[in-house]
Amino acid sequence: MRSGAQRQRGSASVEQAGLAALIALLALAAIAAVAAGGEIDAGRTLAGTISKRIACAPRLPDACRHHPLVPAYGWPLARLARALAPPPAARPGPAGLPLVPVDFRRCRRQSCAVPRSGAAGIHLTASGRRTTAFTRVVDRRRSQGWVELTYWLYRPGLGWERIVHRAGRAQVEAASGVRVLLKDDPALVPLETLPGRDHYDFPATERPPWQWNVHGLYPGWSS
Repeated sequence: MRSGAQRQRGSASVEQAGLAALIALLALAAIAAVAAGGEIDAGRTLAGTISKRIACAPRLPDACRHHPLVPAYGWPLARLARALAPPPAARPGPAGLPLVPVDFRRCRRQSCAVPRSGAAGIHLTASGRRTTAFTRVVDRRRSQGWVELTYWLYRPGLGWERIVHRAGRAQVEAASGVRVLLKDDPALVPLETLPGRDHYDFPATERPPWQWNVHGLYPGWSS
């Protein structure tokens, strides 16, 4: 038999779930009303905003309004990371297919890393996967005057490619006007805020060299 405290906790959980469902229904009703009134674009904008908030909320214990690079590194280094990001070039894979860097959480087969033909610049693979690079930043500006940016590119069947840039204060300043947008290629994912990064399983030939070597920015959350 449950205690009174346990019953109260269970009741609170049900009430919270009901409240969340009610809010979701009200939001959907508002979107439908806007769309029905002819304001389709406004309805789509509202729907996009709500879906973005829902999607980004679990990603970081931080504000949803910025690219993940910003809470990880701050604006100056986020802009530098975007400015120095390597283009998502294709490399020949073991089966002879051209392979582009992808997000290992969503693509582990060579077939889903083949670039889409006919595209102006590589944005998506033939199976609809984003080209992706994982980043790590070592900031030594105060002590030694430089910052090191490492880009880790994963291609199924080829493993990991490491690209390193070291920049001084002048280069950080030069990147001050760079825009940091989610739509830019490749997508950039900071390892310092990637949850569970050390606990993904890989074949021995594709094990990430960065695994267990990156210090998380949110201890207990991004470890």
